[in-house]
Amino acid sequence: MTLRGRTLFITGGSRGIGKAIALRAAREGANVAIAAKTSDPHPRLAGTIHETAAEVEAAGGRALALMTDVRDENQVAEAIAQTAAAFGGIDIVVNNASAIQLTGTLQTPMKRFDLMFGVNVRGTFATTQAALPWLLKSDHAHVLTLSPPLNMEARWFGPHCAYTMSKFGMSMVVLGLAEEFKGRVGVNALWPRTTIATAAVEMLGGAPLFEASRSPEIIADAAHWILTSDPRNVSGQFFIDEDLLRSQGVTDFERYAMTPGVEPTPDFFV
Repeated sequence: MTLRGRTLFITGGSRGIGKAIALRAAREGANVAIAAKTSDPHPRLAGTIHETAAEVEAAGGRALALMTDVRDENQVAEAIAQTAAAFGGIDIVVNNASAIQLTGTLQTPMKRFDLMFGVNVRGTFATTQAALPWLLKSDHAHVLTLSPPLNMEARWFGPHCAYTMSKFGMSMVVLGLAEEFKGRVGVNALWPRTTIATAAVEMLGGAPLFEASRSPEIIADAAHWILTSDPRNVSGQFFIDEDLLRSQGVTDFERYAMTPGVEPTPDFFV
């Protein structure tokens, strides 16, 4: 199966992983709504919703650029409505928007705590909730959330309790909705085995970590397999990108390396 003619609504789609998933779908002729906050160029971060939309169309898809803060349910509802009006419905939601701060409890201001829970947990729930009336009309309904397996071990919580809780909150949304809408909507999570070369990784670890990461295309390729699968049969799963691709016969992972020959850095939660 391909994504030709399918409509995707991608949060945080102006750069990084969200953009890679958008372009992968666009190459097959999909309709892609890019929902993110960056409408005007950012002084430190590359990519805007308009630039990504232009790349989607250049790749062969149809695009809609939507300035959206996923913490605001009214903005989310309006963006979903505009997407459905433009493309005649919604088949797929990709919850990619995320906020990160890897600090201990005493070093985590409540403003940052609220940001992570507002974007990660609330944003995932609000976006999926708003899209569900359209997803339930689709014959190929998928929700894919970029969040880790629910591995409830103390070692993941100790170093950065607030961030871990927020990411696991996203995964709990996956677990609950997969059960609630079993047989009607495929709801899955996807997480990388290694760090991915995104602006967030560069911010956290600088050039050395960025260069010892894999490109976002590995996530896009894994997401493509999930999003083209039968949602009635593939749901409630917490996929790891490398494991999934290996199960599909992929053996060459060097092509995803930002720096050939450099062993990629393991990611959190895996």
